[in-house]
Amino acid sequence: MVPTLPTPRADGKLEMVVTDLEMTGRPLRNNRTSLTGHTLEVRRASRPTLHFYRYLYATVGTPYLWFARSQLTDEALATIIHDDAVEVLVLYLDGSPVGFAELDRRGGQDGNRPDDVDILYFGVVPEHLGQGLGLRFLDRVVDHAWDEEASRIVVHVATYDHPRALMVYQRAGFTPFDKRTVVVDDPRGA
Repeated sequence: MVPTLPTPRADGKLEMVVTDLEMTGRPLRNNRTSLTGHTLEVRRASRPTLHFYRYLYATVGTPYLWFARSQLTDEALATIIHDDAVEVLVLYLDGSPVGFAELDRRGGQDGNRPDDVDILYFGVVPEHLGQGLGLRFLDRVVDHAWDEEASRIVVHVATYDHPRALMVYQRAGFTPFDKRTVVVDDPRGA
């Protein structure tokens, strides 16, 4: 299930609603059932190659109009994803990469507190949507953030994200704390 892509306004801009969610303590939950006959693994990609990162970002994010990272130069992207306070976690299913998450521990950006962990990007490749991988992966990402001594985890869900994104974050234990409308240039160009 992918979102219905928007029609830009007359000025070529897109309007979207962004919901900010937070988690202020490790959630109490039962472990989700495993996928019978499959191996799920989450690994940190230390200093991922730009090609690999761009592949994951485009494969996961293009259906949802993710564009910010694709507009960066190689140098600018490397500065971000190779920062020691930024983590790229990759989800592997039976040895193949099928999703990724980008955690930002730089703090104090975009109105976040200095000790926040911000899940900037999170998702699963289109071929594996609807299989329950997203929630299992999110549980592991959240556990990883708490294991590394987070005081609060923040995530932002936009209108054009997966239609079930907000529900999945809330099911994982996140609570909305703000909502705003933002206007951006249409990344699809004129």
